Amino acid sequence: MVVQQDRGGGAALAVCALAVAGVMAVTAGCSGDSGGGEARGGQLRAGPPGAGGPGETLRRVADVLAAAGSAELRTSMETASGGTRVTIRGQGTYDFRRQLGQVRVVLPKDAAGETGHRPITELLAPGALYMKNRGAGVPDEKWVRVDTTALEDGNLVTGGVTDPMAAAELLRGARAVTYEGETELAGVTVHHYRGTADLGRAAGAASAESRGALTAAAKGFSTDSVPFDAYLDEDGRLRKVRHRFTFASEGPAVAVVSTMLLYGFGVPVTVRLPDRGDIYTGLIQQGQGGEGDR
Repeated sequence: MVVQQDRGGGAALAVCALAVAGVMAVTAGCSGDSGGGEARGGQLRAGPPGAGGPGETLRRVADVLAAAGSAELRTSMETASGGTRVTIRGQGTYDFRRQLGQVRVVLPKDAAGETGHRPITELLAPGALYMKNRGAGVPDEKWVRVDTTALEDGNLVTGGVTDPMAAAELLRGARAVTYEGETELAGVTVHHYRGTADLGRAAGAASAESRGALTAAAKGFSTDSVPFDAYLDEDGRLRKVRHRFTFASEGPAVAVVSTMLLYGFGVPVTVRLPDRGDIYTGLIQQGQGGEGDR
């Protein structure tokens, strides 16, 4: 699935291209946790905003997650184009201090209702995305490596999963934030915030590990504004965040809604990145046309 950008010299942005190109082609045609966090400047309580307001509360979320260490996660990414919707789901673990994670990504049924798509294993690392069971000409035992700083979306949508730290770092660009009140999420009291993230501002304030990918996204997206809803627990830890990305295309606009749930804070996370010999460097087929790309 490829959509054209209004910005960036008309370059094509491959929305979920490497992870789900074949699925999109068929379906849409392009269509109990404990422990608090010590953030920079002290512990952040997430109740009704106090000093600094709700925007400052959200801009510190990435620091709180890094202090919390790690978490389990569930993700969903829904793409809508021309009245067709497909949803990609993921589950895994992530280490916010090292910015390393592993996610099992489940692709949707194709238009004929077939479920033959094998789950894709994705490894997330600073500046890189690794995928196994990529299919489309990639040997089963090999990984595909993508430089996320070279992606026009900075891997916010390409792999079918928004990198968890990038999702949190996006909130550093929060603006026009409103506090929507207290609610409950999976038995946990959370505080709901709504606003818009500015990609350029987020990239400028991001950690060194995330800055390259977010800078690429700030240059590649057709708009700097990303609406979001964020839910923080009493210790200021992000429990749920939903970002709404919109891409301009030659046809109807493409909307991508990325949602991440975090729980099980402090879980052990072990990620072993592939050796150079385990990375596939040959041609990769895109979609069903059999065309190759490197």
